[in-house]
Amino acid sequence: MNSDDLHARRVDAVRAWTRFVEAGDAEAVRPEILSSWELSGVVSPGVTQAPLDDEGDTADFWAASPLQTAVSRVQDELRRTAEDGDLVVAVTDDQTRILWTYGGRVMRRKAESVNFVPGGRWDEQSVGTNALAIAGRTGTPSMVFGAEHYAEVVHNWVCWAAPVFDPVTGRSLGVIDLSTTWDRTHPIGLATARVMARLIEGALPADRRTTLAGDVAPAEPGLTLTLLGTAQVWLDGQRLLLNRRQTEILALLALHPSGLSVEHLHALLYGDASVTTSTLKAEVSHLRAALSGQLSSRPYRLTMPVTTDVEEVQRLLRRGDVRAAVRAYGGDLLPGTDSPALVQMGDYLAVSVREALLARPDADAVLRYSELAPYDTAVVEACLAALPVHHPVAPLLKGRLASLR
Repeated sequence: MNSDDLHARRVDAVRAWTRFVEAGDAEAVRPEILSSWELSGVVSPGVTQAPLDDEGDTADFWAASPLQTAVSRVQDELRRTAEDGDLVVAVTDDQTRILWTYGGRVMRRKAESVNFVPGGRWDEQSVGTNALAIAGRTGTPSMVFGAEHYAEVVHNWVCWAAPVFDPVTGRSLGVIDLSTTWDRTHPIGLATARVMARLIEGALPADRRTTLAGDVAPAEPGLTLTLLGTAQVWLDGQRLLLNRRQTEILALLALHPSGLSVEHLHALLYGDASVTTSTLKAEVSHLRAALSGQLSSRPYRLTMPVTTDVEEVQRLLRRGDVRAAVRAYGGDLLPGTDSPALVQMGDYLAVSVREALLARPDADAVLRYSELAPYDTAVVEACLAALPVHHPVAPLLKGRLASLR
């Protein structure tokens, strides 16, 4: 994009922001920016700095975080990227609190002036719309340009952010963000953020990829997959340590028990991405070894008993047991996946759970669901409308609704 186009884009963003702030008019704004602006209403557009958490608490958290180990292993690449592009690079926790930064000469000073430093809280409720907040909340890469930022103090910035996930559990660990001035906007900014996120994920310490505290190995023989909210794979009671792509392949095979051809599996896993079938075959080969050979070819098919929490939620919904279905529903299907088939299945399941709650708004189930989908006020409102005035859960739901608003 040439300088004239960039300038015109900047002017358009300022006009859209001004209309929204002054009149609530959201015309010509990207949907993800509009959603974020609406969430930013608790913050003044004139805020000049992000709030800071206690320096000691932030340092202690960073020292104990697996992200610290990963960043230390790849910091040469991160610093080179920052210096070459005069960027400031930041890594946050899963609450969008900055844990580590490194900046080029110009951007380092700009970052310090707005508390874009360790301890700075950059969630939407603290400082308004920015790429870190959107990426952390949605689990997808984000770019925010110029006056798309809610806080006027960073209207001269452009930011690209990508979430960082634990490759095995699928849990969000935080985001990595690249920021610079608007006039340095480059088409590969978002792709670079994605690459940096994958770099950090690949450098996470091995002891991070272990059974989470309190996990109990399933007693049933065969393969047990937890795919909702987190990702865990068990074979005959033993935890398998697989990478994210292998877990996605297992999920697709589990959801297609009759088997998939290599072409069909490739389409479900990669969509239109330019990934060779050789890459897929290599992943399947590693997976077959981890499964002790219990994965057949032509078609690819699992040759052992398989249970998944996806099937359990569907079974409970069909039975009409909404409370048990919500209890079994741990959240989004493999958060952060880019497999089109798994994204579609995740959306289908999320809508199924939501519609079941709207049709039968069980109070305990709605309270649990509101923790998993905190911005879905319609379900909470429907439940409150159906409850007796003095129902014991009603005050909790009213408090949840007030906090969402």
